[in-house]
Amino acid sequence: MVGATRGFSRYAPPPPSGSTGSGSGVSGSAGTTLLEVMRGLGGSSVETVERGKTIFFPGDPAERVYLLRRGAVRLSRVYESGEEITVALLRENSLFGVLSLLTGQRSDRFYHAIAFTRVEMVTAPATSVRQAIERDASVGLLLLQGLSSRILQTETMIETLTHRDMSSRLVSFLLVLCRDFGVPSQEGITIDLRLSHQAIAEAIGSTRVTITRLLGDLRNDGLVQVDRKKITVFDPIALAKRFS
Repeated sequence: MVGATRGFSRYAPPPPSGSTGSGSGVSGSAGTTLLEVMRGLGGSSVETVERGKTIFFPGDPAERVYLLRRGAVRLSRVYESGEEITVALLRENSLFGVLSLLTGQRSDRFYHAIAFTRVEMVTAPATSVRQAIERDASVGLLLLQGLSSRILQTETMIETLTHRDMSSRLVSFLLVLCRDFGVPSQEGITIDLRLSHQAIAEAIGSTRVTITRLLGDLRNDGLVQVDRKKITVFDPIALAKRFS
């Protein structure tokens, strides 16, 4: 299992404009964002986690809810065989760690959450989030929207991992990264993450040697460029067709 060391740096965020800082006046009224709601909750804080560090382990008490502000978080399941399978790669503004809200009681974590890159998150006690929902139903709607996005990311990742052929699995993963983390450039779509071959291998259940070889094949075919751990896909449509 990777990321066996936690790496939190926590500090209190500034109170939202017009807030007393107590978290007692959180509202999900029109125009309020999920970020504003989270930052206005009692006990909220901003946390930074370095790449490869664990945010929470399976079995940890589900006492806090997280909103990802910068970077990427990998959620995975660890099976009895020791195999670790990625179930989602979360992008900015993704909500996770909400199991205790769904069950209505203190629960244990179901996933292993790892900082895929250096991340910044806003985090709040699950009890504060639940109280905000009880006070204002529109807060619950915001959280439901965030959770829906999270479920979609899981479904996408599961679809990626259904490919038995590792070449197809890698291509599918690159296309997901283009969609969620891609930045248009003159060359094509640059994935705005610094990705080592080892990190990619861990995400899709492969090995570093295999990923190095497959990326080399894609580069030789003129489909991708790798520069300082940043991958550019010249034409995502051509890449998808090449391995469809």
